[in-house]
Amino acid sequence: MPLTLGTRLGPYEITGPLGKGGMGEVYRAKDTKLDREVAIKVLPNSLARDHDRLARFEREAKVLASLNHPNIATIYSLEESPEGKAIAMELVDGATLESPLPLDTALNYAKQIAEALEAAHEKSVTHRDLKPANIMVTPAGLVKVLDFGLAAVARPDVGQGEDSPTLTMGMTEAGMIMGTAAYMAPEQATGSPVDKRADIWSFGVVLWQMLTGKHLFSGNTTAHILASVIKDPIDFATLPDTTPALIRELLKRCLDRDVKTRLQVISEARIAIQRHIANPMAEVESLSAPSRSRFGAGWGAWVVAALALIAAVGAGWRVWSAAPVEDKPMALWSVDLGPEAVRTQEASAVLSPDGTTLVFVGRAEGGQSSQLFLRRTDQPEAVALKGTVAGAPAMAPFFSPDGKWIAYFRNGVLMKIPVAGGSPIQLGPAPTAAAHWGDDDYLYLGSTGGLFRYPAGDGPLQNLEPDLGQSPYKLPGTNVVLYRSGVGIQALLLDTKEVKSVIPGGARPRYLQTPDGTGYLIYTVDQTVFGVRFDPKKLAVLGSAVQLLTNVDPASFTISDSGAALYMKASGGGTGYPVSSLDAAGKLAPLVGQSGTYGAPRVSADGQRVAYVALGPKGYDVWVYDVARATAGQVTFLGNVNREIAWARDSKHLVYGDGSALWWVRADGAGQPQVLVEKMNNPRPGSFAPDGRLAFAPSAASNLPDVWTVPIDLKGPEHPKAGKAEPFLGDPNLVEADPAFSPDGKFIAYASSEEGPEQVFVRPFPGPGGRWKVSVNGGKFPVWVGATHELLFLGGDDKIQAASYTVDADAFSVRAPRVWSPTAVRRKEVQQSFDVFPDGKRAVVFPRETVQETGGNLHATLVLNFFDEVRRRVR
Repeated sequence: MPLTLGTRLGPYEITGPLGKGGMGEVYRAKDTKLDREVAIKVLPNSLARDHDRLARFEREAKVLASLNHPNIATIYSLEESPEGKAIAMELVDGATLESPLPLDTALNYAKQIAEALEAAHEKSVTHRDLKPANIMVTPAGLVKVLDFGLAAVARPDVGQGEDSPTLTMGMTEAGMIMGTAAYMAPEQATGSPVDKRADIWSFGVVLWQMLTGKHLFSGNTTAHILASVIKDPIDFATLPDTTPALIRELLKRCLDRDVKTRLQVISEARIAIQRHIANPMAEVESLSAPSRSRFGAGWGAWVVAALALIAAVGAGWRVWSAAPVEDKPMALWSVDLGPEAVRTQEASAVLSPDGTTLVFVGRAEGGQSSQLFLRRTDQPEAVALKGTVAGAPAMAPFFSPDGKWIAYFRNGVLMKIPVAGGSPIQLGPAPTAAAHWGDDDYLYLGSTGGLFRYPAGDGPLQNLEPDLGQSPYKLPGTNVVLYRSGVGIQALLLDTKEVKSVIPGGARPRYLQTPDGTGYLIYTVDQTVFGVRFDPKKLAVLGSAVQLLTNVDPASFTISDSGAALYMKASGGGTGYPVSSLDAAGKLAPLVGQSGTYGAPRVSADGQRVAYVALGPKGYDVWVYDVARATAGQVTFLGNVNREIAWARDSKHLVYGDGSALWWVRADGAGQPQVLVEKMNNPRPGSFAPDGRLAFAPSAASNLPDVWTVPIDLKGPEHPKAGKAEPFLGDPNLVEADPAFSPDGKFIAYASSEEGPEQVFVRPFPGPGGRWKVSVNGGKFPVWVGATHELLFLGGDDKIQAASYTVDADAFSVRAPRVWSPTAVRRKEVQQSFDVFPDGKRAVVFPRETVQETGGNLHATLVLNFFDEVRRRVR
């Protein structure tokens, strides 16, 4: 029976109808626990009354709920009420897939569909009903595939010949059958057994329709359509002339009627599309041709031509915006900077505003220092800016808005030098940091010590007051400075000193504007570049952020006014990696197989859950993986987690920090986070003692003691109360971090720089008493394992080490450490890199990165048509 407004199914309250399908009635509902909207699908009575089918459905639904992927609509739960059984699912706002589409849009959507299928197939889930009606596209261009496997699960077992997928919302019965039949694989149409290769066929049919706007198979009746699927020849010559050869070949492989010679895994389709999107001109993929210039290796004629083209289309944003043309696909060009180029902590290479000049940091003659080199498109060689050599290295260059000056840092002094040549001019003392030359002719500097600016001409350094103001950016045409604080991108109104939050978790903002006045904010989160619509007058984000580039060194990411961008690849490799388990023999096995940017793995005291932080468009949020169910769920949603978390001893609650406070939250995501400790600079939780006391560490830049403890009253765990926080360690000349209470709460292990490189030490709590050194060749992130009486930590070689300990009458003794596992793991410098299950047999880690640079030389990536990509993808 239909549900009425206000009906409750578990925590879900019906707010209105959405449609009707083969799975039953579909409704919009509110999740009263998490304050979010969901879709509710009420199962048909035929399924609910059949106990065998219902039991099978419930078993399969658990598998479907494990599909945790951004391109798959998530199943939240199964609910039961007097009205029947229902599925609570992610509510996707958007429209079903339409066609025809421009080539680049079609391939972008196809890549996302392939990624969704790939994630499902890895879990042994086959969709069986892939078609445009089951593919939603959000206003931000994000593809969501719906109803994975539900057709097979909900269908009665009446024989293979009736292997008919589900109805879809808003379609007549006849239209549904005809539409569904048109996407069936031949083996599905003939009633033969099907597997994931049937999804690959359907993927090919959907891609064909996106490119042509026409059904590949059609007919007056279902029987005619199925006959066409089984035997009609496919004329690939009817594809649009603009279809790349690579995509034509991909379609031929997907639409092979012989299942044995058809494309076998969808990841191959995803890789092919990804390669074409990244480099539509495969014949110029490698730009490493030799050059006569000792700094021009790899620049060659192709790069000169590409940069010359950027200059020819206009010396700035004005020409691009005055004559809009059809968006061109983004292309990535690899540029070998030669053996003299060096990577630095801040910007190593930057592009001029008009896109015609590249400046990079390179070794000076003799190799004892570094200087700046300049490369123009109308000159055959890179030239050294000789004035930038003065004993101390030149660092972190950036251009003036008109491109006539280059500012840089040298030995704690801010300098500038004319691009046309001349002597450098000293502006004043300043820490080497991310900086920006604003359109108001001020140079804005940000560091952990605050936000400052220098007049470009002459004048004193001005303090703009924020305590933390990294990667500043003067918003053009306004009196506003955007900057990175402990909680994300903030906006400082220079007139009133008012501060507004813009994007939690973001950093290094840049603003773009299209011809129609549409504004975009481009920003980074770790090594990923995002874009989002932005109103500079209201300082408001409009819509959802879209991922644009990955594996980016954010310090070197620059955008020219001519539509190009430049960046260095992140040192050490890509950002994508799974959450994995590691045993003492060195064997890695994925827990959360989907690759992402993760941190701070933490195992609950009962060993049943693993919490970690995961990067999204807003920043980092907390997720929890259920070991028994092999599923992961999101716990926080604001993107403001400072990358450290700690489990409470009850294994039901977590503590995390943002830029200024510690928060308490339920691990199942129910309820709202509650503040525990306020007014702390970037506090990072460590661990709990048995009595509920929490050890934590504020930011080392806060000028506070480095390790603190605070008692937490957990008598009412849903409403905990924090007592007075007290310092435990606080030498202002040392860095002390990663506090961990021993299982009995009588000792605290921590990492300290008191002997140079960080080492692990143990002290009695609350003291007084001596200290015991645990590590030998470096150590961080101590973890106590009570079951084996061992203290584990990450050694200087990125391998987990273990030191056996004993406690006798409150006296602590420790043996020399040994290598616990021979496999090195990914080191996360400012956040926990691993944790251990209570039995001490397995650790949770992230696989170590692989080096991406080749040939020994530093490479830069030149991005052509970057503005077009932003305009096309960010809605």
